[in-house]
Formats: sequence, structure tokens, C-alpha cells
Amino acid sequence: MVSRTAAAAADLLVVLAILLAAEAGYAAAHRLLVGPPFAYPDLGPGATAALGCTALVVYLTCGWLFGGRTAGDQLMGLRVTDRSGRRLTWGTALLRALLCVALPVGLLWIPFSRRGASLQDAVTGSAVVHDWYGRTRHRPTGSPSAGEARDARGRMG
Repeated sequence: MVSRTAAAAADLLVVLAILLAAEAGYAAAHRLLVGPPFAYPDLGPGATAALGCTALVVYLTCGWLFGGRTAGDQLMGLRVTDRSGRRLTWGTALLRALLCVALPVGLLWIPFSRRGASLQDAVTGSAVVHDWYGRTRHRPTGSPSAGEARDARGRMG
């Protein structure tokens, strides 16, 4: 639970940095095109929260969909997969991201789960595995492991 909470906190900081950089870019472009003063946009609390939640959902979905991990997951040596070890599908990654943003307290389910699953994992059928070196990959049954080689006719060589 600690590593997953730390990964989530790191991901939140990454998204906040991205949003701050986007606001600074907008303010600089506004300053160049319209003129002084240099000022950050004021969207109001509701729009700011909606923009932040949307950015977090997009960030989490893309991280889990394309690499199986976000920057926070990479930092903590975690990978998100389905229960069979494959990458998440679009729908599963998006649903898991929405649940993580809407119900971050779902991590509190981890100590009560037999397989260490959060509430989000239980709903979506995902799993979080420790994978420090990126070696956890789904390998079809019968294919050679990393140390085994086969010749052109399929014999072990």
C-alpha cells in the first residue's frame, strides 16, 4: 500500500507540473500576442478542478495503456496489468483511471484483499505487480525463455 500511495503522489506532482507549465506557456503566448501584463489565466475553482481531473485521467490512462506504468509507477517499480499479465485495454485503463481519480481512498482496500488489490483493481480486474527492471512480460506458453534459443526448424540450439 505504501509503494502504491507514493506512486500516486508522484503522479499527482507530475500532472501538477504539466498543468503549471501549460499555464505558463499560455501566459507567455498571451503576453507575446496581446501585450502586457504577463498573468496566469484565472479559470475559477470549478474549471481548474475539472481541468486537473481530466489531465490526471488522461495521464493515467495513457501511462497504463501504452507502457503499463506511469512515472510514479516507474519510480516505485510497479506495473499495472490485467490478471493474466497483459497490458490493459483502452476501456479498462480508462475505467481504472476514472476510479482512481474519483475514489482515491480505494487504496485502503489493499490490506483487506487476499491478492493485495485496491478497490479499482477489484472492479476492473487489473493487477499491480512489482517490476523494477521491466522484465514482466506476457509470454505465450511454449515460447522460449530469454536464455533459450531455437534454430530455424524450431529445435533448441
